[in-house]
Amino acid sequence: MTDFVGRRRELKELREDIARTGLDTLSGRKAKAPRARVLLVAGRPGSGRTALAETFVREIADQYPDGVLRTRLTAPGGETVATERALRGLLAGLGRSTPPGAGEDELSSVLRTALQERKAIILIDDAADPHQVDALLPDTPECLVVVTAEGPLTGIPDVRPCTLGGLDTASAVGMLARRIGDTRITADPRAAESLAEACGGQPAALELAGGWLAARPKAAVADVAKQLHDMPAGAGGPLGRAFRLVYDSLPQPAQRTLRLLPLAPAGLVDSHTASALAGCSVAAAQSTLDDFAGLGLVRHAPDGLFLLPGSLAPMLQALLEAKERPAEVQLARARMLERTVRLLHSCRAMAAAEGDDPDSELQELLDGLPRALRFPDRRAAALWLDTRLPALTAAASLAVADGELDTLARRLVAALVRALADHRGTAEAAPELYGLHRLVLDVAERRGLHREQAAALLNLADLDAETGRTQEALERYRAALDAGRAANDPYATGRAMESVGGAYQELADWHRASDWFGRALAQALSRGERADEARLYGRLGNVHTYAGRYGDALRSWRAAAAGYRKLADVPGQAKALSEMARIQEYAGRPEESLHTCREAVELARRAGDQRLQAALQVRLADTLDRLGDPAAARLHRSAADRLLGDDPAACEIRSGSD
Repeated sequence: MTDFVGRRRELKELREDIARTGLDTLSGRKAKAPRARVLLVAGRPGSGRTALAETFVREIADQYPDGVLRTRLTAPGGETVATERALRGLLAGLGRSTPPGAGEDELSSVLRTALQERKAIILIDDAADPHQVDALLPDTPECLVVVTAEGPLTGIPDVRPCTLGGLDTASAVGMLARRIGDTRITADPRAAESLAEACGGQPAALELAGGWLAARPKAAVADVAKQLHDMPAGAGGPLGRAFRLVYDSLPQPAQRTLRLLPLAPAGLVDSHTASALAGCSVAAAQSTLDDFAGLGLVRHAPDGLFLLPGSLAPMLQALLEAKERPAEVQLARARMLERTVRLLHSCRAMAAAEGDDPDSELQELLDGLPRALRFPDRRAAALWLDTRLPALTAAASLAVADGELDTLARRLVAALVRALADHRGTAEAAPELYGLHRLVLDVAERRGLHREQAAALLNLADLDAETGRTQEALERYRAALDAGRAANDPYATGRAMESVGGAYQELADWHRASDWFGRALAQALSRGERADEARLYGRLGNVHTYAGRYGDALRSWRAAAAGYRKLADVPGQAKALSEMARIQEYAGRPEESLHTCREAVELARRAGDQRLQAALQVRLADTLDRLGDPAAARLHRSAADRLLGDDPAACEIRSGSD
């Protein structure tokens, strides 16, 4: 940061603290496990603690070749950031994927393992809870942790504190000079010192006073100092007085826009957010935000974003509550959510527009959006989604917690889920989708929306099952079945019954698995859902095979093959016959297996499935070897090699009965 001034003594102390002997060593005790050195920069909001920490980290970064990881534990509005989200952010910075739905302990363990052989810095900004900080600490002394907080971090051993007060007079005047130039400072140095005193040496107050002077080149420094000195003592200290000076100088529309900024999720604001909150044009909102940045009311962030300083958030929140009626606040929040939903539709439409099969409905929606809400291409839309994701997820969480905008909240979550799935794919977006499905479940349970409750439970259970939490998945599948029955939704109930069977199959409880697959099959038969029938017969066949009930398995797969034949699904029929051949071989009936396998090869050839053909040719060869015909077996293996080259793994049939 080029405008950082002062604090050289504090920077020197922090640098010396890195190599200083720990308290455990001094007292003769040996620590239970090596931990990273923790340095604490403590100070009240507006004291410049974050700027000092950033400058310190930048000066020592070359000593830590594995880079700097950053996270923030308190949102500008004062809300605590979930520890799981902070851990996921740090792991994403290391390029490590995280399992969806993983808890704090699991993620903390993954982070410590990832940092085991690294030498990196972790910068933790605005920590309020020492337990959160402890969850982020690496178990290696090669790493360094720098924390900013308002007070001490009790409970974390051997923390190195650096407590900040106000800047000395020379540094405070130097900070003013960076903002307004040297001319006005040298013209009246005593007035500059008086202004620095009125600001209490607080960097945030100096930033506001300097911004006000920079916007008024003809204003005298002495006049500003006098105004601040003359303000009543109860105006909120130096920072409160400087803020009041700047706020009172704004025109009415800008004052209202500023008052509404605490509604911006995660304290991140862009022109669209400000435009929706204030009910003005995007261009006007962008101009207002630029003016705010010049005055020190917001800070520039990458990719067209602005960050609301945490030190100003309480004052803005107080103004919002005092000056705006609750109905107006709710309307502004609704406008912001509606704008976010439309931007997400536009973002998703760009992903679909450049796909192989563009969605006509989405394209029609995109054509109906104003130019200001459109993205130039898919890359721009994906970048917007990535950079705004913290604010988007915070917006969804706040909308659901609000409880009075549930319709908008549901639309927002649905739009965000679809945009993430289209741009990233469901596998990559799974950690974010897990949290969003939980939000859907919260709204559905609160509003008694059984169909949406069943859908959310099924989605969460699927993600649990994919990450090995089978018991948790089973409980959610059963809850989804109850919700589906309450909604009288045959799709949800059928899907839930089949998934319960799959969970029991994963737990190797073959009896219950076959029972639940049978229930799902009975419902599919009663509704005439032929595709579901064929699939469920196959799943029953797999379970019977696991249990060693080969007769039942053959009957199920024979029914599955008949179902696929009625559907004219040649690949499905070929795979069903290949499973029949496998079971006949298990049952000691090689001649029948040979006949079934040849029939399956012919179907696979008609379907154009070379991989399945090759796998079946290998199976034919194995069966012929058992029947004492090695010459014919060699011919079939040669045919498999011609189909798929020399990759033997490509010629294996993998199924649930392996």
